[in-house]
Amino acid sequence: MSGLALILLALGLVLTLEGLVLALAPSRIDELLELIRRMPVETRRNLGLAALALGLALIWLASGLSG
Repeated sequence: MSGLALILLALGLVLTLEGLVLALAPSRIDELLELIRRMPVETRRNLGLAALALGLALIWLASGLSG
C-alpha cells in the first residue's frame, strides 16, 4: 500500500469513527467536552501524547503486518 493510500485510509477511518460517535451519542459529546475543559492543561497534554504514541505504535504494527 502506498503512502498516499495509507494516509487516505487513516483519514477515512478517523472520519468514520468520529461521525459514528456524533451520530449515535451527540449529548455525550457535550459531557465529554466539559470534562476535558475541567482537566488541567498538563493532563490534557499527557493524554494527547499517549494517544499520539498509541497511534504511531498501531501504524507501525499495521505496516509491519502488511509486509
